[in-house]
Amino acid sequence: MKRIVLNPVSIRDLCEGYEDDGEEGVVGYGGKLNIRPKYQRNFVYEGKRVHLRNAVIDTVTKGFPLNSMYWADIGGGKYEVIDGQQRIISICQYVDGVFSVLDRNNEPMFFENLSQTAQDAILDYELMVYFCEGKPEDKLVWFRTINIAGAVLSEQEMRNATYSGPWVTDAKRYFSRRNNPASRLAGKYTSGDWNRQELLETAIKWMQFHEQGGSVEDYMAAHQKDGDAKALWSHFEKVIEWVEDTFIGGNADERKPMKSVNWGELYTAHGNRKLNPKKLRGEVERLMADEDVTSKKGIYCYVLDGKEKHLSIREFKESEKRTAYERQKGVCPDCEAAFDIAEMEADHITPWSKGGKTEPDNCCMRCAECNRRKSNK
Repeated sequence: MKRIVLNPVSIRDLCEGYEDDGEEGVVGYGGKLNIRPKYQRNFVYEGKRVHLRNAVIDTVTKGFPLNSMYWADIGGGKYEVIDGQQRIISICQYVDGVFSVLDRNNEPMFFENLSQTAQDAILDYELMVYFCEGKPEDKLVWFRTINIAGAVLSEQEMRNATYSGPWVTDAKRYFSRRNNPASRLAGKYTSGDWNRQELLETAIKWMQFHEQGGSVEDYMAAHQKDGDAKALWSHFEKVIEWVEDTFIGGNADERKPMKSVNWGELYTAHGNRKLNPKKLRGEVERLMADEDVTSKKGIYCYVLDGKEKHLSIREFKESEKRTAYERQKGVCPDCEAAFDIAEMEADHITPWSKGGKTEPDNCCMRCAECNRRKSNK
């Protein structure tokens, strides 16, 4: 039976027994509250978001209400934070003297430097906490329906909560910790915020594509109780090793488009082929400099399968189409019939694949049917 009960908690009680052991976890509320369960995100109210941390303290000192928080009752008088981790850690860190905030005179002020009256006002401030009782599978429902203050949980963070266990814990060691091995290995070739579990999500998608089917959820459910995530890490390493052997050379590893490529898909499709890396790198360099190629990330797919659709070749301008139409007097060169310009399509006289450029002199207007017939050859 599910039950959600409102229970005000003072900051004084919240901060009692507060301990932050980094990756090992964060506890408070007299040791009864697991502030950062293993499935939770890391602390994100820092760096560019430090203003959110300071805003929490400003709200408390002014006596304004903070958004409600939600704790899961896990039995035995103990709790886990479902929603409110960032605000709770901000409050506990301030009371613990980790950081200061600016006072009304714009001077930095630590909690210990406040008057006793001001300290008591903060410690007596009551947080509106909902204690939630329910089965473990209810957590995902709570995650999806509760409005997370400051930063909504990503899909992968919610998956980590649903499929928490030894596999998730070990996977985060590879993909989701500060200075993690995956970021060090592949930071130049992949995008995604490791702190929001996006790098882990990418690795799972690569693995699922390689295993030909299934969703991220399917993979995590199948491996939830595994003792480690070595298989996932091993596959990730193989993909990146293939990328470096195949494409990296000269300044190639500095190219931003590489971060948008689905390397897992390319590795699965072409990893066993005998390739000529030197030739591929030369093609990549040539295409990177080609102004007609508007999708630079598509270059890596194109040099492997030869499909121009990956490149999004630049189209002729409307003025260039009109010039070609007038030059042809509205006549399609293939069927020799006259058409309105709206019934015609622009095409390269000399195909782009044979060195033709998207320039006015290389523009030819064909009727839609002839152009389609030509494209299908």
